Amino acid sequence: MPKISACIISYNEEAKIEDCLKSLLPVADEIVVIDSLSTDRTREIAAQYTDKIFEQPFLGHVEQKNLAVEKASHDWILSLDCDERLDETLTASILAIKERLGEDDVSAYRMARKTFYVYRWLNHCWYPDRKIRLFNRHKARWGGINPHDRVEVAEGEVLTLKGDILHYSFDSISQHLKTIDHFTEIGAKEILRHGKQVSRFAPMTHGFWTFFRMLVIKRGFLDGYAGVVVSVLSGVHAFVKYSKVIVYGEQHSHVPPEE
Repeated sequence: MPKISACIISYNEEAKIEDCLKSLLPVADEIVVIDSLSTDRTREIAAQYTDKIFEQPFLGHVEQKNLAVEKASHDWILSLDCDERLDETLTASILAIKERLGEDDVSAYRMARKTFYVYRWLNHCWYPDRKIRLFNRHKARWGGINPHDRVEVAEGEVLTLKGDILHYSFDSISQHLKTIDHFTEIGAKEILRHGKQVSRFAPMTHGFWTFFRMLVIKRGFLDGYAGVVVSVLSGVHAFVKYSKVIVYGEQHSHVPPEE
């Protein structure tokens, strides 16, 4: 039977990493953890489940996850974040296809992700949010623009598995706001680094479209007040990211000459 390497990146995740690791035990033949020099008990907890723990100052989400793949022993990679875990249905789905991995033209498997936000599960605005998380390392790898990493498949078929990744995201609105500031900083600098042109209308158009898509098209209003909050803050995230791109560009172009 083909073997699966579970790959995780971590930084100060002592509150959530253990449940993640426990959910991987039924399906993973090894667990690889790349830790960004945590200052809490993250590595100590991880050491109870694996001896393949590597310390690496944070390189970026894409780079850190590809490093975890490089450290893996097996061809099939299952990747989770520390605040995620497999539900029972998804665990059963992975076990059901595990023995035939690599026997056909399937290079990767996508799965739905269901998010618990502050006080309730989101069934609409951030669901099903399907992600490729099980893949053949010779046919796919992590790509995208930080911090929004994604698995990019070079060849072969991608199938969908039944079940959900359970995502325990933000514990408070304040935590969400801090993440927005952090992620928009990374995202804006990545856009600038890649030399992408951003219109002055981009903050408004991206922000409004994100809000409208979450609240109306994906029916986020059915997720109660949490759905409204998520829709608004998702729009704010887009608005702030593109605003930072424009402002940083203006700051760079208006640097006074040295005397």
